[in-house]
Amino acid sequence: MSLSNTAPRVPGRHFLQIPGPSPIPDRILHAMSKPIIDHRGPEFQALGYRALNGIKTIFQTEGSVIIYPSSGSGAWEASLANTLSPGDRVLMYETGHFASLWKAMAEKLGVQAEFIASDWRSGADPDLIEQRLREDKGHEIKAVCVVHNETSTGAMSPIQKVRKAIDAAGHPALLMVDAVSSLGSAEYRHDEWGADVTVSGSQKGLMMPPGIAFNAISAKALAASKVSKLPKVFWGWDEMLAANARGYFPTTPATNTLYALVEAVDMLHEEGLDRVFARHIRHGEATRRAVRAWGLEIQCRQEENHSPVLTAVMMPNGGADAFRSVALKHFDISLGSGLSKVADKLFRIGHLGDINDLTLLGALSGVEMSLGLAGVPHKTGGVQAAMTYLAQTAKPSS
Repeated sequence: MSLSNTAPRVPGRHFLQIPGPSPIPDRILHAMSKPIIDHRGPEFQALGYRALNGIKTIFQTEGSVIIYPSSGSGAWEASLANTLSPGDRVLMYETGHFASLWKAMAEKLGVQAEFIASDWRSGADPDLIEQRLREDKGHEIKAVCVVHNETSTGAMSPIQKVRKAIDAAGHPALLMVDAVSSLGSAEYRHDEWGADVTVSGSQKGLMMPPGIAFNAISAKALAASKVSKLPKVFWGWDEMLAANARGYFPTTPATNTLYALVEAVDMLHEEGLDRVFARHIRHGEATRRAVRAWGLEIQCRQEENHSPVLTAVMMPNGGADAFRSVALKHFDISLGSGLSKVADKLFRIGHLGDINDLTLLGALSGVEMSLGLAGVPHKTGGVQAAMTYLAQTAKPSS
């Protein structure tokens, strides 16, 4: 019997329903537990090749994908530093908190960042992007930067349409995409959709811990890096590409996280990417049906922009953080908080990564019970609405 003054053990699994980091499957945890190896030796070279080639299949690109030991923010910086010069102009779209952070970073690097403003309740509007690019007769805008899945609001932007808008305007700007929370969760095709730099990270759809991030780059982006004058040392593509060609990295890599990456890529292909994407779409729809049955409002109000990765739920009278505390205290479930402009005004239900129907229904049950305990005005029956939809759309796994 323990005599230490600690809180009692909480039985069962913790429901981590934030929109990333997502729960890590046992297979990936076990892969990470392998002994550390010499990152200059032949055993590592084989691992390096597997990681570098495997992640290309998730971005769906034939080009290079650079892997950094960093969070997604580091990959943001790399995307800008490798392609732009001081004073360059970039066009960004204010989809939410993370688009705003990317803009702030660009400005700190000495780039002139222009925002197309929005109310944080939809994805990027390709028509507004095309209109602004048509106005840029001198082609001063060097890049268009769009967040594919805005994790703060649950809104997804149509990257294919943004690419078409750039082309329709006859503009040479690079297309840079933040796919941090969408890669491995939602359909994304770097080559086919015409992205020049795609940024992502390990802790969302890849089902891994935070710690590595990516730049998938086109030939056009690589050409831009040859004339870019923003300072970069650690983030430079040139040294990374030279070392990667031999299966190695110019600096110490996150070796055991690369083991996790190889395992994650295998798991995604074992399920099948199309099935992974369909599963996320289905779980997103089930979650939204629950929210509507509760009589609550979804932050993203454009049907075509609804995210399969998470759902942001507006609180009738604020107090989202107090509600989240009730959920954590009584049902051991973590829900995402509102960020910056929407702080305490909404909570976010993550439905990404290695989850199934019963995982989702357990999470939604925790939300519905918490709404009652927290005194949030709502109707009952949200879990039943989700359960009915999932039962109607259930398919055998084989």
